[in-house]
Amino acid sequence: MILALSIFALTLILVMARPKPLNEATAASLGAIVMLASGVVLPPEAFEVLRASANILLFFLGLMLISAVADRAGFFEWSALKAVRLAKGNGRRLLFIVFALGAVITAFLSNDATALMLTPVVYVLVTKLRLNALPYVFACAFIANTASLILPVSNPVNLLAVDKFDLTLGEYLRFLFLPALLAITVNIALFAIIFRKQISTPFKDDDFGETVKVDAFFLFVCSGLALTALGYIFASIYGLPLSWPALGGAAILIAGGFGFRRLNLGSVGPSISWSILLFIFSLALLVKGLDNAGATNALGEALSGLSSNGSLEAVASTSFGTAAGSNLINNWSMMMVSVSSLANISNSVPHFDQSLIYSAIIGADLGPNIAIIGSLSSMLWLVLLRQRGLNIHPLQYMKLGLIVTPLLLIVSALGLYACSLLWG
Repeated sequence: MILALSIFALTLILVMARPKPLNEATAASLGAIVMLASGVVLPPEAFEVLRASANILLFFLGLMLISAVADRAGFFEWSALKAVRLAKGNGRRLLFIVFALGAVITAFLSNDATALMLTPVVYVLVTKLRLNALPYVFACAFIANTASLILPVSNPVNLLAVDKFDLTLGEYLRFLFLPALLAITVNIALFAIIFRKQISTPFKDDDFGETVKVDAFFLFVCSGLALTALGYIFASIYGLPLSWPALGGAAILIAGGFGFRRLNLGSVGPSISWSILLFIFSLALLVKGLDNAGATNALGEALSGLSSNGSLEAVASTSFGTAAGSNLINNWSMMMVSVSSLANISNSVPHFDQSLIYSAIIGADLGPNIAIIGSLSSMLWLVLLRQRGLNIHPLQYMKLGLIVTPLLLIVSALGLYACSLLWG
């Protein structure tokens, strides 16, 4: 166990430190290679990990392609311009609309799409409006994580639990829809209080024209996005792999892009971040090493002890524990460890508490609102803003996160506990 834990810990240090020329993906892949070379993970097990991760990897691939075509059509810019119009010069109303827009994009296209596509557009718009950019860009970052509780597809991390425990959409919504609504509501209310001075400044939107051309390609992309969202819902209801509608939607949109002559091979290729796919697979191999060494079983026994102390204590402890772990080792790593540990409990405990699964999802989704390294979407958000000249220090993010996130976790855990009492 010591060897596996040492490899895992050293790899995560490299992932977070990113010494040149390494990035997150290459650092994680080095750790995975050491796991294989040391015999902690055997080659046949690596193929089994790849097979088990295929749905998530293909879902992520489809998502990146969908987001790229939507961005090419101007969908995100058009949405942000409409938000400015709806705000009617009121900075507070604009903040609420950014939250709502981010929640919708996150719900159906994932938190990474919100960070990747919405953040740059919102920053450019509020800068042109001469508003303080911080409340609005922070809203993009936080709603990307908070709203990722809404649906299984809202955060690829959710699929780790959905795949492992065969969760249906109905089951997921029964346990997490109320906690998601509570978390989003509290998030918006806290931002309205914390940034009350910055968002009280009125603005004029007279200089903004309709810069996005609503043509046949734009309407085609909107229809494709709607069909993809419906595909997600039907796939979740019938327990089908969520990668199917993601790849199907991507294929339709890309075919349309080529048909309308708005895409070419040169524009599609750069939209795929192969490094993210490598990062996810490498983390899965690292967690398999922990599983083989018995580390996840030990964690599972600890969680099993929590579940015997009463549902509310178990829900709160698992939510806060997963949230804390997400900020130390990234929510992908933490969720993989949590899922593996919970699976060990479900196989050994006669009456397994299902709410623990959803508690882990709450912690992995909301926890990254504390630290930048907590999720890929937060890291993408920071990099994109720095590229545009807005340098936000990680401690600035953490200061805001420590004010907001504990309350989000509390209301979500209470909401989940209420749902577990209602649905059993």
